[in-house]
Amino acid sequence: MSTQAESNGADHPIEVVLVTGMSGAGRTTVANVLEDMDWYVVDNLPPQMMRTLVELVARADGAVPKIAIVTDSKGRAKYTELEETISDFIDQGLSLRILYLDAADEVLVRRFESTRRPHPLQGEGTLLEGIEGERSALESLKHRADIIIDTSELNVHQLSAQVRKRFSTIDTPLLRLTVMSFGFKYGLPKDADHVADVRFLPNPYWIPHLRGNNGLDSDVADFVLGQNGAEEFIERYTATLDTVSQGYLHEGRGYAMIGIGCTGGKHRSVAISERVAKSLAAQTGIPVTVRHRDLGRE
Repeated sequence: MSTQAESNGADHPIEVVLVTGMSGAGRTTVANVLEDMDWYVVDNLPPQMMRTLVELVARADGAVPKIAIVTDSKGRAKYTELEETISDFIDQGLSLRILYLDAADEVLVRRFESTRRPHPLQGEGTLLEGIEGERSALESLKHRADIIIDTSELNVHQLSAQVRKRFSTIDTPLLRLTVMSFGFKYGLPKDADHVADVRFLPNPYWIPHLRGNNGLDSDVADFVLGQNGAEEFIERYTATLDTVSQGYLHEGRGYAMIGIGCTGGKHRSVAISERVAKSLAAQTGIPVTVRHRDLGRE
């Protein structure tokens, strides 16, 4: 690497993960998960361009601290060049990890047959011959891998969960939640995973001195939260969402939207959303964002 890249790298360490392995073993899934976790993902990059990429990123002065490079046989990369590049990175003291994805031959055969696509190294031969050729070419690279995941018995969600678990840090949440207030009169949020209806609570709209305010104002919030059933609903609904969130974590899901609605999305849903979000974050430790879709619409 150049002196400039080394200097910037010392001030802003760059973490690089090389995602490789057998075609059909899940590289695309891994790339999508890492991208969702704020990694800068480059797919199908030739080995001779890897060093240039890292040098360019080093000049970004820490703006791109994590790079995931996905390499496969479809790019006709020479694995000897790839191994030489890896050796160069290690010699330079770069933080490099190799994630190798594998699967049994019979599993890979089924996956390629289900997609009706040929193996990238199949050529004029059989599907199994293509798989065997790739496995032979990657054998030495597999021995150098820091992480090996056999996806033979994993579905997409289970693989995603494993990747999130292995590459998450204190600063990288495994799941992000958004609580959105809305008004039913304007329609349901199209991207909501769960919807709660708080129109069972009395509407502040009919209280003259509260009508012009909204659920972010203390007088409206106190009125809504002081109604019979409000605190019980928040406690029970938060407990339900806690259970659901743990299921999402287990399945490797990275994001979920909870919609909480009242008639106009101005009073009840806003106050309840704020409290649910606060309680949910405290109970689960999961980052929760609050949005008020229809506030100010009236």
